[in-house]
Amino acid sequence: MLDHPTTRRFSAMLRDAVHTVALAVLAAGGTGSRTALEAAAATVRAAGFADCTEDQLAALVDALAADTGRYIEQPCGAGLTIELHEALDPLAPHLAPAGRESLFLQGARIALADGPYTPAERDALTTVGAALTICSDDVTRLLAAARTPS
Repeated sequence: MLDHPTTRRFSAMLRDAVHTVALAVLAAGGTGSRTALEAAAATVRAAGFADCTEDQLAALVDALAADTGRYIEQPCGAGLTIELHEALDPLAPHLAPAGRESLFLQGARIALADGPYTPAERDALTTVGAALTICSDDVTRLLAAARTPS
């Protein structure tokens, strides 16, 4: 067995991780914001899901909420936390710190697309950070850095 994923497998893991992070942030912030949906869809398309649309993401978030019986106001319910860890835990050891931070910042930018972080979005991003093995001080730094225009 390989210690490291193949290039193809790694690319798929990274693409899936971006998709899962986008869903987690959208689930926390709700899908009512077209701006956030557009930012999420653009991020997911850039990661390799070329056909991803805002409507598909909104439908997935709605399905996740219905499937887990949770309310959108309760971000990262057990189901989404498990999905985040399933997508990010195997990937994190293979990413350099800058790569883990880049993935985190993609989620933060989706959250910020429609305004300041909500408490639910902050909670979801904290879960993302933990799954990516980013320490809490760095999560705080990255949450602030994402708010600063580049």
